[in-house]
Amino acid sequence: MRTLNDIIPPSRRKESEPPMRPGGREPLRSSGRSSRFPYVTLTAIVAVILVSVAALFYFSAAKVEITPNTVSAAVQSSFTATESSGTLPYEIITAQKIASQSVKGSGTKTVNSSASGTITIYNTQTKSQPLVTNTRFATTAGLVFRIHSPVTVPGGSTAKPGSINVKVYADQPGASYNIGATSFTIPGFAGTPQAKQVYARSTSAMTGGASGSVPVVDAALEAKARTALRTALAPDLAASIQAQVPEGYVLLNGAATTTYQELASAPSSTSGQVEVKEQGTITAVVFPNAALAKAVAASVAGLGYQGEALSFVSVGNLLLASPGGLPAPSATSFSFTLAGTAPLVYTVDPTRIAAAISGKTRSAAEVALTNYPEVKRAVIILRPFWRQTFPQDPASVSVTVKNP
Repeated sequence: MRTLNDIIPPSRRKESEPPMRPGGREPLRSSGRSSRFPYVTLTAIVAVILVSVAALFYFSAAKVEITPNTVSAAVQSSFTATESSGTLPYEIITAQKIASQSVKGSGTKTVNSSASGTITIYNTQTKSQPLVTNTRFATTAGLVFRIHSPVTVPGGSTAKPGSINVKVYADQPGASYNIGATSFTIPGFAGTPQAKQVYARSTSAMTGGASGSVPVVDAALEAKARTALRTALAPDLAASIQAQVPEGYVLLNGAATTTYQELASAPSSTSGQVEVKEQGTITAVVFPNAALAKAVAASVAGLGYQGEALSFVSVGNLLLASPGGLPAPSATSFSFTLAGTAPLVYTVDPTRIAAAISGKTRSAAEVALTNYPEVKRAVIILRPFWRQTFPQDPASVSVTVKNP
């Protein structure tokens, strides 16, 4: 028995059946999905390309790395430097240390002595300034010292005062006048122009002042203690003078001298003990590194030096000698000899190098840099890889100087 649902009209049956493939094969069937354009993939590819190009430009560079040229010069020459000026100037620096040691006392003695020491009197007037016997010199604390013979201070200027070293003596006996280095005025010039034009300074302590009962130390024991103190002071003084060397200056071997001064012994805080004191003063002459290096290079035959800027890598193998000793405070020049080997490094001016290669191709820049004696080696870096020319503006060229 058939129902109406089982009967499908032929016309409708043909419409519902999929079409047959040619040759009677299975009918074609749709996958059920429509094809799409690969927007996501294309967008990712474009993004990668844009990021890569942006990175190339972000990390772009136009720079050169310079290794400066170095030479080693064998020196055996004489030189003359001038105080604080000229092509080879010099400066005087000093450092001072005091050391003490407790030793066993051997009794006491009664003394009544005045402190004394050396001061340097300066005169900024163009004319010389005479000073009579017993001229007073006062510290800011009001302690007065006097000269025991007349002196004449040579004239000078504010920039370069005339000067003379003299010995002064405390106005009163006693240990209170045993003072360290300080400055002095001349009370007799108060209210006159000379009050500011003539003055004095000391570079070492005033010593020897004592009054009343003072401790006594066995001579042999005291001598032993002072020898030990000087031995202990030596490295401290050497370190102190090195710390005083100005930036850009060098201190050569043989360019410093050390003096020691016995300070008055004093009672120790420990009963029966005496403090033996020793003062060490080191004075040195120093030179600007670049100025001395140029003078040394110019003195060496066969070096081919043409006046370029250079400096010492180190001065440890150079020895300074001066028959007359270090220059006095009033000296205006200093003659000395140098012997040894000096490693010198040429000074590279980044601005000068940048100007020399700006606007040039890589190959032209390499040729240009061979004309600069300060350049030992140059590494050119141009990015992106297709860039072959430096920018026209020197400010856009980066120059890095490496350690030799």
